[in-house]
Amino acid sequence: MKVAFGLKAHSGWAALVVVGKADGTYTIVDRRRIELVENESQKQPYHAAENLKPELARQVVKNGIGVAQRTARQEMRAAIKRERDQKNDVVACAVLVADPMPDWTVDQILAVHFRMHKAEGVLFRDVLVNAAKMCGLELVAIPEKRLIDHALTKLRSSESELMKQVLTLGKSVGAPWGKDQKEASLAAMIALRERE
Repeated sequence: MKVAFGLKAHSGWAALVVVGKADGTYTIVDRRRIELVENESQKQPYHAAENLKPELARQVVKNGIGVAQRTARQEMRAAIKRERDQKNDVVACAVLVADPMPDWTVDQILAVHFRMHKAEGVLFRDVLVNAAKMCGLELVAIPEKRLIDHALTKLRSSESELMKQVLTLGKSVGAPWGKDQKEASLAAMIALRERE
């Protein structure tokens, strides 16, 4: 079966939903939480560096980003392997992304607390985007704030029909089926539709 990944990131982890399509009907093939850090302290690398001297602060941030990148690639490879082991063909990976950040330096980010939150919010989305690319997946980056607009256009359905479809998918797999899984599944459906 052809399947697509849908990913919604948080600080240090992401919701992954794998959607396939059989006989014209979407189906949930897998859904899980994937970790993007090795320990709790790596969830907020900018906050961890906040009160450190500049050189050490830059190193802490660099190390935190490096761990997130490495862990995301490992998780992506594992997800691809799971699907291949099931004889599924991963045709795309949709990642819900944030608005791009200005090209701030680490020092500029650490100088303004709000920037640290923004940088950490973008960080884990970016590592998922990079992991998909590094693993050779067809990337579909969807602005999280415009997910519904994209879904309406790409899936050619009304919002109420889409929500009904997503709820039905959730009932087929049971809990947990919260906002993260719903949005990740919509993203995966869009990616799958774009590859038909």
